[in-house]
Amino acid sequence: MARPLAMLVLAASLLLAACQKEKKAPPPPPTVQVAAPLQRRIVDWDDYVGRFVSIDAVEIRPRVSGYLDRIAFRDGQQVRKGELLFVIDPRPYQAVLNQARAQTARAGATLANAEVELRRARALFEARAGSQQELTAREAAALQARADLAAAQASERSAALNVEFTRIRAPLSGRVSDRRVATGNLVTADQTVLTTLVNDNPIRFAFEASEALFLKRQRERGRMHALGDPVDIRLQDETDYRWHGKLEFVDNALDVNSGVIRGRAVLPNPNRLLTPGMFGHMRLPGSAPYTGLLLPDEVVATDQNRQTVLVIGRDGVVRLKAVETGPLVDGLRVIRSGLSPQDRVVIGGMGKAKPGAKVKTRPGRIRPREAAPAPAYQSPTPSSATIAS
Repeated sequence: MARPLAMLVLAASLLLAACQKEKKAPPPPPTVQVAAPLQRRIVDWDDYVGRFVSIDAVEIRPRVSGYLDRIAFRDGQQVRKGELLFVIDPRPYQAVLNQARAQTARAGATLANAEVELRRARALFEARAGSQQELTAREAAALQARADLAAAQASERSAALNVEFTRIRAPLSGRVSDRRVATGNLVTADQTVLTTLVNDNPIRFAFEASEALFLKRQRERGRMHALGDPVDIRLQDETDYRWHGKLEFVDNALDVNSGVIRGRAVLPNPNRLLTPGMFGHMRLPGSAPYTGLLLPDEVVATDQNRQTVLVIGRDGVVRLKAVETGPLVDGLRVIRSGLSPQDRVVIGGMGKAKPGAKVKTRPGRIRPREAAPAPAYQSPTPSSATIAS
């Protein structure tokens, strides 16, 4: 009886030892997904938020006072330079002009008579039949008559200008706003605003560059931008930069309060879609094209003051590499340095990969991501940054 009991105890001991040995066996290495960085030709762009402004904007004010007689345009109409916009009752000014013309005719007749008298006095003096005093008086009368005629002619021209000013014409081609005064109202010279007129083709894009971006470009290129540099612009509801123009102005100093410098581009606007006051995003080339490495943004980790990625060596061991990153391109992060095209980067199962540990790998693929559609409206803030494409 004791012998079977001993054999049972021995079998239990062997089974327990086998279970403990099985528990101590190391687990298999985890499997992670790896891929080589995506290579692409990249151009860095400097991006600016700005506003469209008209090249010329005019407040239409009368140059003479009077009662508004007629409005010769439709609100919001496109008008050409010289086209009639308003008519002020011209009758009072026409009466003044007629009076001035009569004064001119009268002064002309007085001058003609004075010249006849002068010629007669000169002839008598030369024949020793007239005095020097008489001749001098006739000469003075002729000079006064000439002066009176010049004054009358100047008054006539001024009165004619006032009559012309009763017909208010467009000083430039563009789009007129709505009428601010109805017919029959009294308008005051140089004070009453009748409407506004803007020239919106071509149109300007005004922007501001931050001091950081200004310094970056100064160091890289020795200048902020060259006048005539091409620019691309997109609107708030657009994803692509479909509007093209050129840089026309960069200010000569930064604003001491905001630390920004003003700039301006100009672009054609033949169908008048671009409207003064509208916001947009503008980009300027910030670098020459170069071959860059791209990784999904989520595989780049921030470790205190550096950014790192996990790579797999030939021996299957996970290693940590510090990298220098750039902007996003199609949802992928540009890697400027610290990585080679042959590196196998962990892009899946990152939680299983520990630096110094051995892992199994399976191939993955890095694909560009489509840009998300722009919302119907974005609340822009004046800013500038560097992007890439």
